[in-house]
Amino acid sequence: MLHQLRLFLIALQFFTRLPIPRWVGYQPAWLQQSSRYFPLVGAVVAAICGATYMVASWLLPSPIAVLLAVAAGIYLTGAFHEDGFADMCDGFGGGLTRERVLEIMKDSRIGAYGAIGILCLLAIKAGALVSLPTAVVVAALFIAHPLSRLAAVSLIWLMDYARDEGKAKPMAQSMSTGEFVVAAFCGLLPAIMCGLLGMFDWSALVLALLAAIASAWFLGRKCQRRLQGYTGDCLGAVQQVAEVAVYLAILTSFQPAVRFY
Repeated sequence: MLHQLRLFLIALQFFTRLPIPRWVGYQPAWLQQSSRYFPLVGAVVAAICGATYMVASWLLPSPIAVLLAVAAGIYLTGAFHEDGFADMCDGFGGGLTRERVLEIMKDSRIGAYGAIGILCLLAIKAGALVSLPTAVVVAALFIAHPLSRLAAVSLIWLMDYARDEGKAKPMAQSMSTGEFVVAAFCGLLPAIMCGLLGMFDWSALVLALLAAIASAWFLGRKCQRRLQGYTGDCLGAVQQVAEVAVYLAILTSFQPAVRFY
């Protein structure tokens, strides 16, 4: 159990700005094993974003509270996943060959594709959260953050890493089925709890899960076709797209049924 706690804290340190105790230590093998707790890190991010939203919504209009919650998540993670999404937009939008795509994605500068892509993504994310009833925004955060990180982890489980080096390489070399089962448990548990508590209809939760799966499948297929694998930027892109897809899926359950006459 102590080793599992160590792995979770290592994942927390890698994916957020949160400090961890010195006794945790570090070994490259531990970082690779810690990927199983990536969805659980999402629950921590959701808790902080949710707390930010709750406090802000008491004092400010809902749109401002949502923006502050989104900003809190970006600050907490150091824009780690947003940067990956922007890099993937630039690389896949501007590169024609595998080598050129990887070269563009490695460049720290953001181009037109990345800037436009991240602006659209953040606008849709904030718009979806603003459109949700205030009472369920925090629950939506607890569903989307772990589930979207589970979607990203599925690429580690199913695909090969496309680079010989990179930020994600130590944790992305491989993932056993047992490790993915742990990740799946961490990623699905918040959604199951929301369903048991009656916060969302089960059909909405199933749709949210399908949206996350579709996001991972769609982007994973593109990565396999263009790169013959994935990179850390691809993981960030999957997390961001899956998070937005989950919000949109949940939002559909609060819309009146469309009738055609």
